[in-house]
Amino acid sequence: MARVFITGVRGKTGAALAAWLGANRRVQVRGGTSRPQLGAPPGVEPAAFDWAEPAGWAAALEDVDAVYLMRPDVEDAPERVARLVAAAPAGARIVLLSEMGADQFGPDTWMAAAERAVTSADRPWTILRPSWFQQVFTDDRYFRPAIVERGVIEMPTAGAGFSWIDARDIAAVAGHALTDDGHAGVVHTLSGPAAVPLEEVARELSAATARPIRAVDVAPGDATAGLEPWLAEMVGHVYERGCAGGFGEVTDDVRAVTGRAARSIESFVAEHAAVWTPACG
Repeated sequence: MARVFITGVRGKTGAALAAWLGANRRVQVRGGTSRPQLGAPPGVEPAAFDWAEPAGWAAALEDVDAVYLMRPDVEDAPERVARLVAAAPAGARIVLLSEMGADQFGPDTWMAAAERAVTSADRPWTILRPSWFQQVFTDDRYFRPAIVERGVIEMPTAGAGFSWIDARDIAAVAGHALTDDGHAGVVHTLSGPAAVPLEEVARELSAATARPIRAVDVAPGDATAGLEPWLAEMVGHVYERGCAGGFGEVTDDVRAVTGRAARSIESFVAEHAAVWTPACG
């Protein structure tokens, strides 16, 4: 029986991947978490894993056949990714969650360096480059609070469309890449079925919640105010790329890998309408 290690089993794609593997593949799933005392999803073996504590990586990676790797959002992420890949058993598949357009900048950028830490290693690798997650609209760390409390979605877009993708579709592609042959050395660019401007997302939210939701286009500099300098630069590049249409590419990779079309942002909003309903009282 194959054994798959997920670096962040409570993350958006990590939790969805654990569920997909449990439902679709005969594998043992080991879920990395910085708080193993809290347990893990059903059917997942919890393993202590913290990007800041490399001394514990060997135990988490012991005897695994494949690794789903979500890079950490820290300045030295490329170095940490390289160390983790080197610590994985020889022959273990590495599936890296990157981002759409990561290859559009110079080789020394943070995104490109993190990918190179995987592709230059002596392990079979697959790179996933998704567009923005649909789940940012339901996440309390992103847009949900402003949608619920003020009826706005604030983000730099300059009117460009984003091919929003459901994290569950990313997880399904990752599951195939981790357990099926034919994905070694392959880059999958993942998107939803259409590039949808933020204004259209706001209209969908308004219809689903029966209350007015507005899209507010803010400047990239305003959106990165207060961040650490390296993070502000990295996130600023992401927003600038989005404003230029860099997250609007539409591909058929989800269908090609999974045999099923990617979920639309419209269906996602309809499914989660209750999430944006203000609490009474």
